[in-house]
Amino acid sequence: MSLHDLSSSGSRPVTAVAWASNSSTCPGTFHMISMTEDGATACFNRGFGRSGYFLCYSKDPTGGMVVADIQVISDRDVIPHGYCYIPEFMEPKASVLKKKRVCARMVPVDSVTTAVLDIRLTAKSKVMLQQYTCLGDMHGIVMWCRKGPFSGPVPQAKPRSVSLDMRQLSLEGVSPQQPLRPYNPPPSNPPQAPPRISGRRSKLEDKSAGESDSSSNIYGITAIDGVPFALHPKFEAQTNGKAPVSSLGNIRIKSIQDIENEYNYTFSVEEQAAKRISPSAVAS
Repeated sequence: MSLHDLSSSGSRPVTAVAWASNSSTCPGTFHMISMTEDGATACFNRGFGRSGYFLCYSKDPTGGMVVADIQVISDRDVIPHGYCYIPEFMEPKASVLKKKRVCARMVPVDSVTTAVLDIRLTAKSKVMLQQYTCLGDMHGIVMWCRKGPFSGPVPQAKPRSVSLDMRQLSLEGVSPQQPLRPYNPPPSNPPQAPPRISGRRSKLEDKSAGESDSSSNIYGITAIDGVPFALHPKFEAQTNGKAPVSSLGNIRIKSIQDIENEYNYTFSVEEQAAKRISPSAVAS
């Protein structure tokens, strides 16, 4: 079976090429080419006492690499820059002849837009394949390849994790005002009277407290201690005279509604951000 017969994936590129002794040594993600286009067995170097080997390929995109080019070179040629010999999946004591070798140029799938899309084999050199490039012959089998643009895998959108605070965010209504709590709430238990102590212990504690207060006062002195406080001359004229009644009449006491209207915030930016979150992302 040729690669053309097995290729039902459209313009998916070839991602790997290798040698295999038979179908049992061929990796699971590879397809072995067992027949040529003209119906002959596609076995390389088959002869007396030799089992031969087959060419196999893969279109598995999990590796992230594609075959950009394939060349057939002789043992006297230097392998081109950026190329590598294709791997071998052979039986024990079996090997591939080195007189002619197949090398491929592997590149990341995101770095190119064209790659090898198909490979065919023919047993007769006089057979011509349209839109295919002849790579050369090996042991009476001619290799052909077709290049072209390929369709890469469709990128899958990664769901974004939404925190619990974002899920609980509600822009439809405003929660009722909570009552103010005192900064220093009264203790739940009533204060208890301090235990009675002896007169000698009380005098010792008063003495130690006085020493600690004097030491704390020494270390609590700042650079502005002793500097007299005075207003700027610009404000002294206003404090000497009485404030005009007209200025006092301009003072307006705002109500709670006036303050709400003046500092109203519509949360329009947060509402637009919430609408851009897809339902699938929120559900995740």
